[in-house]
Amino acid sequence: MKTARRPAWWLLAAVLAAAPAAHADELFMARSAQAFPEAMLTLQEAIRARGYTVARVQRVDIGLTKSGFKTDKYRIVFLGRHEEVRDLVRRHPALAAYLPLKIAIFAEGSQTLVVTINPAVLAEFYPAPDLAPVFRRWAADLEAIFDRMRIRE
Repeated sequence: MKTARRPAWWLLAAVLAAAPAAHADELFMARSAQAFPEAMLTLQEAIRARGYTVARVQRVDIGLTKSGFKTDKYRIVFLGRHEEVRDLVRRHPALAAYLPLKIAIFAEGSQTLVVTINPAVLAEFYPAPDLAPVFRRWAADLEAIFDRMRIRE
């Protein structure tokens, strides 16, 4: 029998598949008391508030449903700044696999979780001096986005 938690880990694995050697301390994760639809709206608002664009929202639940899971509350949100992404990929083509940035969002019971890699980790694999400040800024922006998502009691 498949459990509700198994798809969450499958989704996390999908998001991290492109991440180089990610460890638990290299992840950003936040739990929201909001139901999935409200959390999705909050996430998109938080992304825009930090000056990013939601490039695409990919449904993951279709594949999960075909595999026998009963859910419709799994998405991957792609975000970035179009000109910045285009410029970085032009100057550093190897970064294309990691851009735009991705956030997994999924329901777990009555709560919603968001998960992504810490982009500062990329500095270990892409040590060009011009990239370190970009990775740090992305990390700070994602931390601010995730802070808006966290449970407030």
